[in-house]
Amino acid sequence: MLLILGIISISATLRSPLTSVGPIISYIRDGLAISNVLAGFINTIPLLAFAIVSPFAPKIARKFGMEMALFLSVLLLAIGIISRSIGSTTFLLVGTALIGIAISFGNVLMPSLIKLKFPLQVGLLTAIFTVSMNISAGIGAGISYPIASSTSFGWQGALGCWSILTIIAAIIWIPQIKKKESLETKSVSPSKNEKSLLHSPLTWTITLSMGLQSLIFYTTAAWIPEILQSQGMEADQSGWMLSIMQFAQLPMTFLIPILAGRLKDQRILVVVFTVLYLVGFIGLLMGMKSLAIVWMIFIGLAGGASFGLVMMFFSLRTRTPMQAADLSGTAQSIGYLLAAIGPVFFGYIHDVTLNWNTPIILFIVAAILLFISGMHAGRDRYVFPE
Repeated sequence: MLLILGIISISATLRSPLTSVGPIISYIRDGLAISNVLAGFINTIPLLAFAIVSPFAPKIARKFGMEMALFLSVLLLAIGIISRSIGSTTFLLVGTALIGIAISFGNVLMPSLIKLKFPLQVGLLTAIFTVSMNISAGIGAGISYPIASSTSFGWQGALGCWSILTIIAAIIWIPQIKKKESLETKSVSPSKNEKSLLHSPLTWTITLSMGLQSLIFYTTAAWIPEILQSQGMEADQSGWMLSIMQFAQLPMTFLIPILAGRLKDQRILVVVFTVLYLVGFIGLLMGMKSLAIVWMIFIGLAGGASFGLVMMFFSLRTRTPMQAADLSGTAQSIGYLLAAIGPVFFGYIHDVTLNWNTPIILFIVAAILLFISGMHAGRDRYVFPE
């Protein structure tokens, strides 16, 4: 139970430091007198850190142990959050980079830790992991603006308060750092793992699935409010629509990993989230403002289902915990690089076409590509040969 509590507490620190930035970006920009470009880049830095650092997380876990690697990453996260909140542009950028580096370890290692510690309950523990992340993400997005606008703490307090949760997570995790276990099977060396990993087509379809669902998530988070405003919705209403989309993910992030763990073939789940995506984005393209909440719920359900399933692929398509870490590191590195391109590219397409219809059509295209890669990844087989 202490280990499960530790997993929940670390999971809760992996999204809230990121989602708390968007609603108060104007306060940060005005408080530090920075440009809109630099303010927008704050949201891109963590994604670039994910892409760069993710492949190295399994190697560090091999050297220090998975438990110690996670503990050190939580401490680094606390340092990053505090640095970001000092009130200096330099510390803002450095702290944001440290936050991205630290969260990379949790993203990559948590699925393999679950496979190591709970081999018979991977689906349930993955569900707890993903739900914890999404609940904290929703809370982070919801409370940062009231803290920044209605208290004396300002935007620094709205960003810095998450260091408290991070320090609590580190304290809860302390009993685990002495429990280093063997992460490798004796018959498979790390170099052979990496070689066979990159030669497997399954690796690349899982990676593409990771990238496309992340691209859809981060791009909708960036542009959905503005899309709804262009259709006649008030700014405060469009913000609530984004919150509804975030919280709509919760039931799927809990149910889908459990269902995926019980199914040998997960392609039916790929069909489910693809239909949800298509209904949501086609409805958004139709521009019926009165039904916007319906489209947000459908997109949220699809996002939760696709994220939960991709997280399960790291465990379901590998035989050992460290193989899961290797696959997770590779898929998340390339996947988050693709995701980092999304918000900028979709904004560029809007500037060129002067409307939001073309970007919405690109969301539909991304959902179809995610269906194709997901159907290949969803078959019952392994990335690594016997």
